Amino acid sequence: MRNDHVTKITYAGLMAALCYVGYAVFPAINASGTKVHLGNAFVVLGALLLGGLYGGLAGAIGLSLADIISGYAASAPRTFICKLVIGLVVGLVAHKFAKLSDDHKKTYVMKWSALAAIIGLAFNCVFEPALKYVWYTLLTPNAEKAASAISALVAVTTYATIINAVINSLLAVILYNALRPALFKANLFPGITRHEFKQAS
Repeated sequence: MRNDHVTKITYAGLMAALCYVGYAVFPAINASGTKVHLGNAFVVLGALLLGGLYGGLAGAIGLSLADIISGYAASAPRTFICKLVIGLVVGLVAHKFAKLSDDHKKTYVMKWSALAAIIGLAFNCVFEPALKYVWYTLLTPNAEKAASAISALVAVTTYATIINAVINSLLAVILYNALRPALFKANLFPGITRHEFKQAS
């Protein structure tokens, strides 16, 4: 009998590694102080496959490590929080509202996986600069960085963050809808339980 807990931990480790690869290895560009990378796609994919808690923690760990190894250790705590929140929001929409781990038609799965990805990454477009503003205002005061963060927040986000959100949403949805039937067929699709929703809320 398959142990879902062990399966999810294994998948979470894989997602953390993919988040790191998506950030640190794949080609990326820097624009308006934002690095456009593919790491967030695997945060979303992890949340779609494993639920918000496991997916969010996988993304938080993988991308925080990417920050540390890439020389941005000061950003790692904010990265951890932001990626965890992305996972929780995506998981909430996909599994609490849409019950995406149940058996559904392909069109339903495509619609709700896309909605979950878009909502999670759109929320991050506002949450990330807001967190940065609070961080540089209250925790580690830096007037210049706080002003930059509030400018991004007032403008909703920079174009680089929007590009990031669109690219990562598309990639996550494509991968999820490609992997889902194969995982179901192989009896490797991880189940999301009510108990996990309560833990994450």
